[in-house]
Order: sequence, then structure tokens, then C-alpha cells
Amino acid sequence: PSRTFHGNNRLLTSQIVSHYESINQGKKELPEYFNFASDVLDKWAQLEKDGRKPANPAFWWVNDEGKEVKWSFEELGSLSRKAANVLSEACGLQRGDRVVAVLPRVPEWWLLNVACMRAGIVLIPGTSQLTAKDILYRLQASKAKCIVTNDTLAPAVESVLPDSKFLKSKLIVGQRSRDGWLNFKELL
Repeated sequence: PSRTFHGNNRLLTSQIVSHYESINQGKKELPEYFNFASDVLDKWAQLEKDGRKPANPAFWWVNDEGKEVKWSFEELGSLSRKAANVLSEACGLQRGDRVVAVLPRVPEWWLLNVACMRAGIVLIPGTSQLTAKDILYRLQASKAKCIVTNDTLAPAVESVLPDSKFLKSKLIVGQRSRDGWLNFKELL
């Protein structure tokens, strides 16, 4: 039995551990292919859409000034599909390609995570404290074909572009456009 928490039935930790143990013991079948975006997020979105689950936030972000962004499972699913299309169409990425994301933890950071899962693209997260040398190392070592950053960090990326031989596209997350960069929000 599950315990009610804020009106929703959720699995207790012991139930989750029990499920995991039964997979390990071969009592439950492990899927050959698993994609969190389609196998979990989209299922929860469908439950919301069908009215079998209340539209609680799947994502709730609040910044230091109190600005909030809330997405339901359906909204997060839809936005992540659009973001996956941006990566595959506008940036020309394919399953297995790598993307370096050097962003503070803004909503787009999480959206890119889910979009990469959905599209089979490998996300390489980087902290916004990386220097140009750090960024170059990550680009070279990973052979990333795309980088995503914001206006503040774009100059550091631009300073290492001549040495980034695998990089094919650059996405900027911000309100303004930047020469030579694709604007993530506009494309979304």
C-alpha cells in the first residue's frame, strides 16, 4: 500500500527498494531500452491529460528575486520535445552526439537535460564558474558538437573557438541574440 502525501499516492522508499531488489533477483523484467523522457515523463503527462492525475508541477524553479517558473508534466514534456527538435534540427545533432552546457541552474538547464535524454544526445554539464581554458578542455576531450551557454559566458567560449575543431553549433540562452549564435528561446 502507498501512503497519501499531499493528496497523491506515492511509492514509499521501502516499496522502491523492494522493486529494485526484485529486478536484481530477476523477478521483474528490466526493459531493453529505457528513456526517462518517454517512459516516465510522457506517461505522467498522459495521466494528467486524461484527468487521472492532478496537474501538479513537474518542475518548479524560483530565483533569488522570487520569480517562479512552474511546468506541469504535460508542459515539460511538450517543451522538452521542442528543445530536442532544436538540438536535432537547428543544431544538426544526432543520437550519441555530445553537447556541453555551461549554464547557471536556470530552467533551460533542466529542459536541456530532459531534451538530451529524449533525443539520445549526451549532455555534458559544466558549472558557470568554468574558465575559457576549462571550457576548451571539455570541448576537446568530449568532441562536443554543440555548446549551450548564456550571455555572460559566451565571450569565454568565443575566445576558444579557433581551437574547438569538433564544435558545429552554439546556442545562447538569453533574451538577446548574439552574432554567430543560435538563440535557444527564439528557436524553442
